Amino acid sequence: MGLFDALHYSEAVILSVLAASTPLLLAASGELVVERSGVLNLGVEGMMIMGAACGFGGAYLTGSTLLGAGCGILAGAATSAIFAVLTLGLAVNQVATGLALTILGSGLSGLIGAGFVGNQIAAAPHLYVPVLTDLPYIGRIVFGQDGFVYGSVALIVAIWWFLYRTRSGLVLRAIGENHASAHALGYPVLKIRALAVLFGGACAGLAGAYLSLAYTPFFTPGMTAGRGWIALALVVFASWRPGRLAAGAYLFGAVTIVQLHLQGAGAGIPSQLMTSLPYLATVLVLVAISRARGTAGSAAPASLGVVFVPDR
Repeated sequence: MGLFDALHYSEAVILSVLAASTPLLLAASGELVVERSGVLNLGVEGMMIMGAACGFGGAYLTGSTLLGAGCGILAGAATSAIFAVLTLGLAVNQVATGLALTILGSGLSGLIGAGFVGNQIAAAPHLYVPVLTDLPYIGRIVFGQDGFVYGSVALIVAIWWFLYRTRSGLVLRAIGENHASAHALGYPVLKIRALAVLFGGACAGLAGAYLSLAYTPFFTPGMTAGRGWIALALVVFASWRPGRLAAGAYLFGAVTIVQLHLQGAGAGIPSQLMTSLPYLATVLVLVAISRARGTAGSAAPASLGVVFVPDR
């Protein structure tokens, strides 16, 4: 393989990694904010598939990718609103509710998307900047992505700025660390947590919409393929820190793409084992974190998974 062919091949791999990492980064970014507020939402997978179904349906009916993305965001937020009402309003167990939300999202998305299966739309348009996009190697990587990719990077930067450079972010983190003290200081704990849950749902819905509008511009039931669970693991992998979350998302996206290229190269490894590599990597990373810290949740917000109901 010559130098030109090697550069072209590596460029294609990097583009594939960016595409595979984007839904993980979008979904995990929203869940990071949710868990920073002291809430554990295991329904990310269900919110993602709802976003994929509604996002594709919106784009197919309106002919607009932007409106489709908006439909995906609304679908994810609406699904997370159910979680917020049950766990924050009625103090239902968060783990059970999140699992039920995943099952509900899987079934409801199949119903919503049943009429769209087999249809295709134009993929989300990519940025084109004259001269810059045509630059060798880095042109398409830096200046030729679709809006979802740039949006995911902007989102994680905005979350970092919000958490560590704003008073509101400080309040959110304080609620996650000690909700009773935050309530004693007069902060509306349930309201802030509800807004965090809605934000996380909107991000998960956008991640699902990316899958059906840009990654593979069609809808099929179950197309999230466990990405919601990987996003949950990424938040733990990142120790609830935005910078590490971005690095982890691209790492797991790279694992996904590498197994595809190894299969294409005819590696003498069963395809079933290759397909399981991203999930196997998730388990190994969580085990490594657990061994390093004594427990995988040691760095989690102190009140994670605890519903706080203030005195009435």
